[in-house]
Amino acid sequence: MNEVKKKMRRKCRIWWPKQLSSTQPSFYNLLFGWFISCSSDSLDIIVAFTSNHESSSNLQSCLQEILHSINCNMHVSLQDKSKFSLLGQYRACLGNGQVFYNRVGEDHLRKSHGYSIDGVSECHGQWSCGCLKLDGLLDQCRQTSIESDYWIELAHDSLHLHARGIHWIPKLHHIHWKREIVSQCDVHVIFYETPTCGLHHFSLRFWNSSEHMKTSLKKPQWVDELQQKQPLNDLDIVILAINSATAAKIFFERHVGFNRSCANIPIIWMFCTFIWHLLAMLIASLSTLFYIFLQFFHSFLNFGSQSWVYFASEKAFSNTWINIQIRCCQILYWPIFLQDNDLRSQSSVECAERVAFHRHSMWSSLVVDVLLGDLIGLALLFHTESVCLRVSNFARDFTNELLRSGCVWLMGVPAGFKLNIEFAGVLGMISLNTIQIWSTLWMFVGSLFIYFIKGLAILAILSGVTIPAALVLDLIGIATLHVSTLYWLISILYTQQLHALAALWRLFRGQKWNPLRQRLDSFVYSVKQHVVGSLLFTPLLLLLPTTSVFYIFFTILNTAISLGCMFIEIIISVIHATPYIKIVLRLIKPRRFPSGIWFEIIDCHNNSSDSPWNACIDKNSLRFEEVLQREDINRTISSVLISILHSNYLSIGQMVLPHYRKAFSGVSGSYFAASVFGLLSGNKIASTLRAALPSTVPWLFIPYKEYWCLCRNSVLACRGVHQPNKFDNPIQIISIQPERSNLNSKK
Repeated sequence: MNEVKKKMRRKCRIWWPKQLSSTQPSFYNLLFGWFISCSSDSLDIIVAFTSNHESSSNLQSCLQEILHSINCNMHVSLQDKSKFSLLGQYRACLGNGQVFYNRVGEDHLRKSHGYSIDGVSECHGQWSCGCLKLDGLLDQCRQTSIESDYWIELAHDSLHLHARGIHWIPKLHHIHWKREIVSQCDVHVIFYETPTCGLHHFSLRFWNSSEHMKTSLKKPQWVDELQQKQPLNDLDIVILAINSATAAKIFFERHVGFNRSCANIPIIWMFCTFIWHLLAMLIASLSTLFYIFLQFFHSFLNFGSQSWVYFASEKAFSNTWINIQIRCCQILYWPIFLQDNDLRSQSSVECAERVAFHRHSMWSSLVVDVLLGDLIGLALLFHTESVCLRVSNFARDFTNELLRSGCVWLMGVPAGFKLNIEFAGVLGMISLNTIQIWSTLWMFVGSLFIYFIKGLAILAILSGVTIPAALVLDLIGIATLHVSTLYWLISILYTQQLHALAALWRLFRGQKWNPLRQRLDSFVYSVKQHVVGSLLFTPLLLLLPTTSVFYIFFTILNTAISLGCMFIEIIISVIHATPYIKIVLRLIKPRRFPSGIWFEIIDCHNNSSDSPWNACIDKNSLRFEEVLQREDINRTISSVLISILHSNYLSIGQMVLPHYRKAFSGVSGSYFAASVFGLLSGNKIASTLRAALPSTVPWLFIPYKEYWCLCRNSVLACRGVHQPNKFDNPIQIISIQPERSNLNSKK
C-alpha cells in the first residue's frame, strides 16, 4: 500500500512572480504562463502574469487567437517544449482557509480584508472539483485545458508569511493533472523577479562552460552515475520561459489595449525629446561629413589601384591598411548596427540583452578608440620636439652603439672565442656597409621627422589610436629593414651550412635520406665520394662557429624588434577586443550579467490532512466516491517548500577573458614551439602574433540624404523615438559594391 501511495506522489514547482505577492491581492484573477512537464510525476508551472476577470471577459471572443499569437512570438525552443496558455485561476482565502464562491462571505471579506471583488458577479457557481464556473468562452477554454493538458486552482492567504517584501504566497487548491484531480503533492513555490530588459535576467550558463566541455580529465564514477540519471525538470526551458514572461505580458497588453495615455505629457519630457532630436540631427550631420570624405577617399583609391605605387604601399603598410578598413567600416555601418532589426530579441530578455550588447559594442569601441587617440595626439602635439629628440637619440644610439660596435666586436675575438678572422671580416664588412648605406638614406628623412610626429598626432586625434599605432608598427618594420635583411641573409647561410653538415655526416655513416618515404636508407658510397665529403666537411665545420656567432647576434636584434612590434600589435588587438560597454554596465548594473542560479529557502513545512491548505476544498460539493478517494490521498504527508530565485553574477575578469581568448586564439603552445625551433634551426619565424581583429564588411554606397536620415533614426531609436519614413529599412537602401574593395584586398 505504501508503494502505491509513493507512486501516486507527485511533485509540482510553481514559479511565481515576486511583484504579485508584494502588493495587496485582488479577489479573483486568471493566470497566464506555461506548463512544462519532463516526466509523468513532475510539473513546472511558470506564471508569467495575471489578469483580472473583468479584463479577460472583454477578450472572450479572441482569447484563443491572442494566446496563439503570443505563442508564435516566443522563442522556437520554448515553442517546441510548451505553449503559452491560460494556466488557471486563483482566489482570495481567509485566515481559516475558507474560499469564497459566488457571493458567499462577500460582506465579511469587505470588512476583514478590504479585498476588491470586482468580477465576482461574473462567476456562475462552481464545479464539483472546486473550480469556479466561468462565463462564456473562458469556461470553454478551461474545459479544453482540463481535457487536453492541465488546469490549476490556487488560493492565497495574507496571514501566512510576511518576509522580504512578500505579503502573501500562492497555495495549491488542486490541479487537473492529465484528467486527474490532484490536491496533495510536494509543492515548491519559487518567487522570482520578473526579468526586465536593461535591469536583470536569469541564465544557467557559466562563464567558463565551454572550457568544462573541452577538459579531458578523467571524471569520478559518481559524476558519470549522476549524469546517467534522468533530470527531474528541464531548467533550461524553465529559465527561458521566465525570461520570456515580460515579452508575453507586453504582447498580451497590446491586444488588450493597455496603452499609455498621452494626454498629460510633462513639459520636461517634451523638452528632453526636443533636445534629443537636436542631438540626433547634429550627430547625423557630422557622420554624413565623414561619409562624404570616405567616399571621395575610396574613389581616389579606385583611380590609382592599378599602379605599382599602390601595390608597394599596400605591401609596406599592410597593418595600416587593415586598421583603416576597420575604422571605415565602423564609421559607415554604425547606424545600421545601432538599429534593432532582430525580431528574435523581442521574445526573451536574454536574447534582447545579447542583441543590445552586440549593437552597442561597435560604437563603444569606436568612442574609446577616438578618446584614447585624442589624449595621445594632444600629448604628442604639446611635446613634439622632445619626442622627436628622444627618438632621434635612440635611433643614433641603436645604430652606433649597438649595430656598428657589435659588428666590430664580432670581427675580433668576441668573448674569447677564436673565430675565423677572414670569414668574420667578410661578414662584418658586409654588415657595416649595409648599416652605413641605410643610415645615410635616413639622414635625409630625419629632417622631416618632426613633421611626421605632428601628422601622427593629428591622425590620432581624428581617427583614434589604433590607426597611428598600426602606422608606427609599419614604420618600425621599414626603419629596421637593414637589420631584418642582414638577419635573413645570415639565417640562409646558417641554415644551408647546417643542412650541408648533416648531409655529409650521413655520408660518413653510409646513410641517405629518402624524401619520398621520409626516412633514412642504407647506401654504399664510393671512395671518391668519401674523399670529397671529407674535404667539404672540415672547412664547413670549422666555419660554423663564426656563422653561428653572427647568426646569434642578428637573431637577438631581430627578435627584440619583433617583440616590440608584437607589443604594439597586442595593444591594438586589446583596444579592439575589450567590451567597454559591458565593463561600464557591469560596474553600474551587475545584475545584467548573470551566471548560474541559486535558491534561498525561506520556509519549509509538511502538510497533513488537517492542514489549512486543504481547508479550501469544499467536500460537500463532491460525490461520495470522490470524498473517499481524497481522504485516502490526504493521509499521505506532502511537503511545501518556499524559496526565492537568485542569480550569480559575472566578475569583470570573467566577462572580459572570453573576448581576449577569441582575439588571441591563434597564439598557442605550438606557435611558441615553432618559433623556438625556427630560431635554433635558422628557419623563418613569424614576425607577427596573428591576433584576430574585428571582421570587416563590404563598402557601403547610398545617397547622402538617405545616410543622414539613417543616422538620425538610429540615434532616435536609442531613446525609443521613431520617425517613420521611406529610409527606415536599411535592407532597402544598402548598396554593396559588386567589385572587390581596394581596402579589402589585403588577405
